[in-house]
Amino acid sequence: MLNSSDTREQIYRYVEQLSQERLVVVLDFLSYLVERDSSDATAELLAIPGFLAELDAAEQEADADELTDWRVLRNDV
Repeated sequence: MLNSSDTREQIYRYVEQLSQERLVVVLDFLSYLVERDSSDATAELLAIPGFLAELDAAEQEADADELTDWRVLRNDV
């Protein structure tokens, strides 16, 4: 099995061999995959009970500049 770096390199080699028409097909397919990942991730988050309420509360805190520096919470990193 190829690691991530090897996989990307192999993809680049194949892409270099494609015609413009085939590159458009690849672009469409990659766009679909990225959109699908994004949609799946959104659906996963929305399935968490109370997620939207917590997100709304966090956005309100950010808008009101009621944020805490992470270094205050985690001084061990």
